[in-house]
Amino acid sequence: MPLRIDHTFRDALAAQQRDAGRPLVGMWVCSGSPLIAELCAGSGLDWLLVDAEHSPNGLESILAQLQAIHGYPVQTLVRPPVNDTVVIKQYLDLGVQNLLIPMVNSVAEAEAAVAATRYPPQGVRGVGSALARAARWNRVPDYLARANGTISVTVQIESTAAVEAVEDILKVDGVDAVFIGPSDLAASMGLLGQQEHSEVRAAVEHCLAAAKAAGKPAGVNAFNPDTAQHYLDNGADFILVGADVALLARGSEALAAKFIQKPDGETQASY
Repeated sequence: MPLRIDHTFRDALAAQQRDAGRPLVGMWVCSGSPLIAELCAGSGLDWLLVDAEHSPNGLESILAQLQAIHGYPVQTLVRPPVNDTVVIKQYLDLGVQNLLIPMVNSVAEAEAAVAATRYPPQGVRGVGSALARAARWNRVPDYLARANGTISVTVQIESTAAVEAVEDILKVDGVDAVFIGPSDLAASMGLLGQQEHSEVRAAVEHCLAAAKAAGKPAGVNAFNPDTAQHYLDNGADFILVGADVALLARGSEALAAKFIQKPDGETQASY
């Protein structure tokens, strides 16, 4: 039975730029829970980032979340813990079509990320489609011939070295977009925990401008609503504005603050 391959994040970004539409708005999915992933998938957001770099996600939980999200009108990106050929191969075989590769600091690292997603001779991806969900166990017609075009690669700019190399990274064939991480970028600038610092903002804006000049989409992480709007106003094509675990943490804290009394009889201040 012929089966479809979903459109990629690259396709969604291209449609957005072609149609002069609004930026794509998304959130992190970090809990490792398929149920939470499905809840987020039905929210009306444009895209989700299932994270395995700073979250308790392994191959099995990523697979379960892909299955839970599939069928909802949302783009799904997955971030591996490291820019590694073997790890990327496993993610692709699970059926991940959109990768966000962390800590890409140079042209060579960007080229390695792209090569890991391509079958030879264009790349170094191992061939195991008969065993893999990506090809629906060889139920997707001509998967091997078509696979390279069914995967999008977004690389993460999150260090001073990456900012300095961003123009060259954007030139790498197969890099579909860049995504700036202000938290690690701030740390690399000696400004740990100060992602709102003016120097960090200037570095982010430099990357957004470089991407615009190169004709490639650029995104950024910004949980602060004012900061998020600032980056959108400065040309961000896609953005992450929250996370499942952060929403639950702040929401549960707000409930405790509102309803649990202090020893003096007063309720805690509401957030």
